[in-house]
Amino acid sequence: MIRSIILLGLLAVQPVQAQSGWPEVKCARYGEATAAALAHFGRQGVSQAFLDRHAAFLASGCTGQRDVCPRSPAELTLADALSIAAMNGGATGSFLPFACRD
Repeated sequence: MIRSIILLGLLAVQPVQAQSGWPEVKCARYGEATAAALAHFGRQGVSQAFLDRHAAFLASGCTGQRDVCPRSPAELTLADALSIAAMNGGATGSFLPFACRD
C-alpha cells in the first residue's frame, strides 16, 4: 500500500491548463504513467490480453476502444494505480480505457 502511494506521488504531473492539443497531452501523460506503473508493479499476473488491449488504446492516441478489462488481482492493482495517476494528471474517469462488458 505504501509503495502504491509513493508511486502515485511520482506519477503526479504539472497542473492542467486550458490548451489546444489537450487530448494528446493527456494521452502522453497517461502513457508515461503506464510505463512507470508497469516498471513499479511488474507484469506478473497481468494477462497478455490486458496488455494488448491497453497497448491498442495507447496506440490509438487514447481515443480507441475502452475495453481493457482488469480481471486478476494484479490487473486490478495496475488499473487502480493508472486511474489515480490519470486523475492526478487532469484526466476524467471517462478518459480511462477500463471496461468489462461481459
